[in-house]
Amino acid sequence: MTEHLTKETFLNKVFDYEKNKEWKFEGSKPAIIDFYADWCAPCRQLSPIVEEIAREYKGKINVYKVDTEKEKLLAQKLGITGLPTLLFIPAKGNPQVTMGALPKEDLINAISEILL
Repeated sequence: MTEHLTKETFLNKVFDYEKNKEWKFEGSKPAIIDFYADWCAPCRQLSPIVEEIAREYKGKINVYKVDTEKEKLLAQKLGITGLPTLLFIPAKGNPQVTMGALPKEDLINAISEILL
């Protein structure tokens, strides 16, 4: 099950960029964040795949979604310029970004290479 993040929940669960200049992950499990907008056709294609990933990896990784229309400041602060954008966040180390509606196989490969 994916969880929608606001700026406040992002600061608590992912990265408090107001306190920390350097990347410091606040979560305990690796995570994926799907930055999307309702008007974005590739985002709508990617959404069911992200939901499947959330179910299949439940308990292993956290899957979040950010509506860039509702959270414009958060998207700007993170430098999200194209949609959909996926942020892969390992428990340790720096996050990796991919853009575009990737096939499920590519997401699974990224999860095993970057997150698990």
